[in-house]
Amino acid sequence: MLLEEKNAVVYGAGGAIGGAVARAFAAEGARVALAGRTEAALEAVAKEIRAAGGRADVATVDVLDEAAVEAHADAVVRDAGSLDISFNAVSLPQTGIQGIRLTDLTPDGFSLPLATYPRATFLTARAAARRMRGSGVILTITASPSRTAVPLMGGMAPAWAAVEALSRGLAAELGPQGIRVVCLNAAGMPETAQLSEVYGLHAAAYGITRDAFEARMADRTLRKALPTVAEIADAAVFAASGRAAAMTGAIVNLTGGLIPD
Repeated sequence: MLLEEKNAVVYGAGGAIGGAVARAFAAEGARVALAGRTEAALEAVAKEIRAAGGRADVATVDVLDEAAVEAHADAVVRDAGSLDISFNAVSLPQTGIQGIRLTDLTPDGFSLPLATYPRATFLTARAAARRMRGSGVILTITASPSRTAVPLMGGMAPAWAAVEALSRGLAAELGPQGIRVVCLNAAGMPETAQLSEVYGLHAAAYGITRDAFEARMADRTLRKALPTVAEIADAAVFAASGRAAAMTGAIVNLTGGLIPD
């Protein structure tokens, strides 16, 4: 198993991506601390992990609350013995953020992602790094508009770009302590509820159907297919494992060729 005897924290574990990564971590032997806002969603993921023979703990945590994040990290170390892997997959509802021209967007609509994604990433990564001893992996996640010119993204593209810059800075500072930092950059996964919402917002702005917008996005990838949640989870497992020991300060391209490197 790639993550045997590792203790991982997944923030936003009640969501599609966070839940999938948590299940994948557990399947590879990690004990997983599931953190997020909605206890019922977290418990559902924990139930699946335990039914498959894995280990999972649940805690409701506001990732924008510094004291709450620090207290939870302390609890993970106290209960599990260490904190070896941290993955932040928190997200916001996108109505009022995407699908609107920047010239028509409200200041609050623009600034909300900028006040949420970088702060959540900073607080969770800092909490993990403070408790990692001699080794550890911090994973972050962004999306393809951070590196492309895409209309109707509002404050999301600059927020993701900030997370990528933060990930590089963390990698530079934490590398000498044996801590790796890797950012996963994915194109939209239409099977998730959030991406269904996002594609609907963009489709409405262009006056086309949601399915037509999804087909347009898939056609822009080199393989003519958007990534799946399972593919992102598999990449997260690899990046968190010892097999990726030489990987840090990297933005891992999981866009299916939407962004050719």
